[in-house]
Amino acid sequence: MRWAPHPCSLRQLQYVAAVAETKSFGRAAELCAVAQPSLSAQVAQLERALDVTIFERSRRHVLLTPAGAELLARARVVLREADEV
Repeated sequence: MRWAPHPCSLRQLQYVAAVAETKSFGRAAELCAVAQPSLSAQVAQLERALDVTIFERSRRHVLLTPAGAELLARARVVLREADEV
């Protein structure tokens, strides 16, 4: 079992799921009731911690990368399990 601080938080996984669902950082921030810069910073922090790009970003589009899709699938399982706790 790992007891050191984990590189990602449930909140960060929720933010990733919200961005993937809405395909927008702004709408995801509204859904999560946080400021968009805060949500973006948390997603970027998670990307750095995991050394992976989760989303391809442009002014018009937010798309999951293949690594992001894999992370999202795992994040959804973790979030469901956390809800059951």
